[in-house]
Amino acid sequence: MKFKPLHDRVVVKRLETDEKTTGGIIIPDTAKEKPSEGEIVAVGPGETGDDGKLKPMGVKAGDKVLFGKWSGTEVKLDGEDLLIMKESDIMGIIQ
Repeated sequence: MKFKPLHDRVVVKRLETDEKTTGGIIIPDTAKEKPSEGEIVAVGPGETGDDGKLKPMGVKAGDKVLFGKWSGTEVKLDGEDLLIMKESDIMGIIQ
């Protein structure tokens, strides 16, 4: 990727969810909700604190994360639909 996020921002690729309900009903694309799970593609160096020191990021590229439904800004990079968001918009790492 030719994009590196700045400060405490991360680039996330949404993970696709199942297209069927547990009962076997197929959900059309127009009725699907956007997934709130994703994989981190790139991370910035971290945020600079009031003391001038760099606070390290709590996530790294390759982590699977859970984020808010309306978090981030949607962008298209290298033909892929991605999200750019602050690290604080991430709720946690899925293990």
